Amino acid sequence: MLDFIRIILSPLVIVYSLITKVRNVFFDKNIFPAAKVDAKVISVGNLTVGGSGKTPATMMIAKTLKEKNKKVGLLSRGYGRSSIGYVYVSDGSKISTTVDECGDEMYFMSEELKVPAAVAEHRVDGAKQFIKDSNVDTIILDDAFQHRWIYRNVDVVIFDQKFLDKEGSIEQHLLPLGSMREPFESLKRADIIIINRKFSDINKIPEKFKKYFEGKKVFTGYYDAVGFYDVKNHHFFNMNEFQGQKSLVVCGIARPYSFLNALEMNKIDITNKMIFDDHKNYSLKEVNVIRKKFYDTNSYSVLTTQKDAVKFIKYSKELDDIDIFYLKIELKLDEQNKFDELIIKSIN
Repeated sequence: MLDFIRIILSPLVIVYSLITKVRNVFFDKNIFPAAKVDAKVISVGNLTVGGSGKTPATMMIAKTLKEKNKKVGLLSRGYGRSSIGYVYVSDGSKISTTVDECGDEMYFMSEELKVPAAVAEHRVDGAKQFIKDSNVDTIILDDAFQHRWIYRNVDVVIFDQKFLDKEGSIEQHLLPLGSMREPFESLKRADIIIINRKFSDINKIPEKFKKYFEGKKVFTGYYDAVGFYDVKNHHFFNMNEFQGQKSLVVCGIARPYSFLNALEMNKIDITNKMIFDDHKNYSLKEVNVIRKKFYDTNSYSVLTTQKDAVKFIKYSKELDDIDIFYLKIELKLDEQNKFDELIIKSIN
């Protein structure tokens, strides 16, 4: 059905492509100027819609900079949030808003990283206010490769290796026919490229795309399933503690394959599962459906993603009698030290 809708809308690709090209030319010629702010700026983004690993990459870079004693902060548009405008999410020690007001990704990143964070649709104005509020000297922009109004010191672009491997796939066309926000030619703006193989082996870049990666600093990365955390008390549990148990798997993320694959690879039963749309805002009705499914399947626990877990906080009363755990996944690079040195060098 989705492919059929894409084909129906395919004539709009020409319009989308023209708008994208003209817009990029205007930025390249400085007709649309990129504004500088009083902080170093690192952009983490991609060429495709969802599921490449931008958020884990953002967290990985933030941890590196924090360890190097940089005053680093996170700025995102806050996809899926109920608020508009600028919202100061956290000063690094205390979150001052709700998951609904700032979005699921920014909430859990703030909660885990303990660095200042804010959300704003307009990144330039948002960054200026954020610097005043937090005194950060380095800002990581989450999902900002296409947001060219703000100057960045380094552009990091991340790909899902599976996407590159799908030669000839409809997904490798521009929106709305495919999943690409921009054509591969736009990689000329990238300073660093990460190819995220997730839980797969390293594959060579397909011959068709090699020319776009030539001369670029390319890194390969993978997901490491660290273990589970109890949503209510944050206690840590090893993966093997859930082997052989009947659990209910719940997730609302862009590409659930990696999450489900991580569970299966660790011999965790995923027979009982409920898959929702990306950035799912769970209602009380859906929480009750999850409760019913949990008891109907005689499940031992609910297993979910970190992004979904923060959505269940406001339903702690309704879920008081159910044990909920989220899987902690980290992005790691095959040449981590080299990447870290490159990031530090780019902002010094």
